[in-house]
Amino acid sequence: MIYSGFSKRRLACCGVFLLGLLTSFWTVAVAHEAQSGWRYPYACCSDQDCQQVSDAAIEEGPEGYVVKVTGEVLPYTDKRVRNSPDGVFHWCSVAGKKDGRTICLFVPPRSF
Repeated sequence: MIYSGFSKRRLACCGVFLLGLLTSFWTVAVAHEAQSGWRYPYACCSDQDCQQVSDAAIEEGPEGYVVKVTGEVLPYTDKRVRNSPDGVFHWCSVAGKKDGRTICLFVPPRSF
């Protein structure tokens, strides 16, 4: 028997709502992961602001890493520069915008 005060329709609506809620949490978690599966630190991306970028998008200059799309120069010692766990560049910008200020830059190990 169904709980008193709840109709089958109300229970069905609650079930649909809960399924939607769980799906939205799962989607956010997936969006917070790099393509290779490691998770971006929340401090870098607020669950949405990071993306893998090609080697051509970042240049190593005498002053530091240059984010070509914004022209920003991040000194090699900048705390926003971090090691990339999967060996490719990842760039985190404010609101994930292409012209946004850099929050974090994940760089592959440098070869000497």
